[in-house]
Amino acid sequence: MPLIALTGGIASGKSTIARRLEAHGAVVVDADQIVRDVQAPGTPVLAEIAAAFGDDVIDASGALDRAALGSRVFSDPDALARLNSIVHPAVRRESQRRFEAAFAEDPEALVVYDVPLLVEARVDDPWDTIIVAHAPAAVRLQRLIELRGMQPQEAQNRIDAQVPDEKRLAIADVVIDTAGSLAQTEQQVDALWQRLTQE
Repeated sequence: MPLIALTGGIASGKSTIARRLEAHGAVVVDADQIVRDVQAPGTPVLAEIAAAFGDDVIDASGALDRAALGSRVFSDPDALARLNSIVHPAVRRESQRRFEAAFAEDPEALVVYDVPLLVEARVDDPWDTIIVAHAPAAVRLQRLIELRGMQPQEAQNRIDAQVPDEKRLAIADVVIDTAGSLAQTEQQVDALWQRLTQE
């Protein structure tokens, strides 16, 4: 019943690693999807976000306006901390429920928690292994601009709002270097899968 945490800064290639592990047979639990689920219209989390940040972060359909909220919190550390204090506990509860469901379905499953904010949201550490996707900040900045169409300052704000690379690397059991080609990243993941499944 290995429980693996996969983390990395924005645009670090974490999703590429998750997809490769899933292709090998891992059960991937996606923290970003859980965040979207717990913030869906009608949820207590969305109501609390609106109460904390104002109704202008809710769009006409009643859903969270991520762009409006993002512009508010990613340049304001106090606002970001407030948002995290609302969202993280709900995400922890739901992720635990999904881990338990995956192991109930297959007690031998290798479950990977794809979680960008592992360092920021640490409370306890049930992980057998922590994998960190790593590429230098300059590489990630370029990816945000070229692949996601962000303005340079917006991209830099997103990177700056996260913990420094050194803090993520300090908790890593395994580092996947994603600065090279896709094939190079996939080769590292394939080798890791062999290791994890032979232990």
